[in-house]
Amino acid sequence: MDPILLGFIGYLLVVVVVGFITFRYTKTLADFLLGGRRLGAWVVAISERASGESAWLLIGLPGLALVSGFSAVWSAIGCAVGILASWTLVARRLRIQTERLGALTLPDYFEARFEDSSHTLRIVSMAVIVFFFTFYVSAQFLAAGKVLHATFGLEPIHGMIIGAVVILFYTIMGGFLAVAWTDLVQGILMAAAMIVLPVAAFIMLGGVAGVAERIGAIDPNLLLVTGGKTGHALVMGLIIGSLGIGLGYVGQPHLLTRFMAIRKPDELRKGTLIAMSWVVVAFWGAVLVGIAGLAKFGIDGLADAEHVMPELALWALPMGVAGIVISAAIAAMMSTADSQLLVATSALSEDIYHQLINPKASQKLLVALSRVGTIAIGIIAFVLATRASERVYWFVLYAWAGLGAAFGPGMILSLWWKRTTKWGILGGMIVGSVVTVVWHNVPVLKGFVYELVPAFILALVTVVVVSLMTEPPSDVVLDH
Repeated sequence: MDPILLGFIGYLLVVVVVGFITFRYTKTLADFLLGGRRLGAWVVAISERASGESAWLLIGLPGLALVSGFSAVWSAIGCAVGILASWTLVARRLRIQTERLGALTLPDYFEARFEDSSHTLRIVSMAVIVFFFTFYVSAQFLAAGKVLHATFGLEPIHGMIIGAVVILFYTIMGGFLAVAWTDLVQGILMAAAMIVLPVAAFIMLGGVAGVAERIGAIDPNLLLVTGGKTGHALVMGLIIGSLGIGLGYVGQPHLLTRFMAIRKPDELRKGTLIAMSWVVVAFWGAVLVGIAGLAKFGIDGLADAEHVMPELALWALPMGVAGIVISAAIAAMMSTADSQLLVATSALSEDIYHQLINPKASQKLLVALSRVGTIAIGIIAFVLATRASERVYWFVLYAWAGLGAAFGPGMILSLWWKRTTKWGILGGMIVGSVVTVVWHNVPVLKGFVYELVPAFILALVTVVVVSLMTEPPSDVVLDH
């Protein structure tokens, strides 16, 4: 049998086995959504990182580096800063607050934090989560189709079906525990791939000098971190737009749940060190994969720039190793899609059915509904993926912007500013979501700067201004 296929099948068997093993430990809704808050620092840190980067890291970012050269490092830098901010500004306080308030989800947290008996915050946040996560999960299915098409020649639709079926299976079986433990395997695999592949490719291309010579012959500007751009195109289009990606990390529900699930708040310091070490390896590796691909294939040498990672692996590595490395791309897709499915499902089972329709529902019923909801959202996301025309990179960034702008400003202020009010949070959610959608769909605005930047800033201003204009909350406890 083909060594690449063997490596891929072996990887799929591992995640399926994890689904079976964790099924027996998933008995309550708290187990299904947060793993019973009993995960250690290593699992939480690697799971948060694997879930945070998705196929964007191994498919989208290398593809960006292939067409834009070293200017892609701005995206890596922006992400690194955003990840550090999330772990230092949000993680500990959110873990403490959600346990104190008994919150299992982000809508749970906002409703309990601001004593919103009208359920307005819950309903609006749930709608934002389901809307943008459907796009986000679709991007992961789309990436699966691209990887399996480039690797095995499968039709993209067949690759999407394989990825979707495996993800839905182990997520339905084991819930958060299955997701977290498969993320640990997937995260380690992703980081390892981003070490092995660029090193092997650079050696075969004649080292740093050989790569630089090849790229310089194509276009010397590709060797510059400015990409040869100046003025507005450099400052707003490249630097601010790329760095702005990092703003989204503090508002991603599927990442915030990792902080909520750790065993003890004190373990988050160790988790921060683990997560940031992963970031250095994975992000720089992803950029260098694209750079090596640029040197090997040129800008127009591939039918799709986002095929660069699997194509480079097939060229630079022994077949068996290539199979394992290519599996890392599937791992990237799965580790994010499963987490997003879980959060979107929680919006249906916990935030709608349990909290608003049937507060006395049994744990068995809630877990069953969560599994049904996972299937339903997965099917919708799959249909959307079959009709997608954009690259994975841009598809992900759209959903990323919506979630980051809707929840990021309110999350930070609710944890650090006692004057924050329910109406400020609500205004921020609405403004962040609306500005993202409008900015993304108006070409002149989208071409000016990445939509997350204006959406986040306007949402932040809205939270502050509206909070100051409304009655302040009383007896707010932020750190203990």
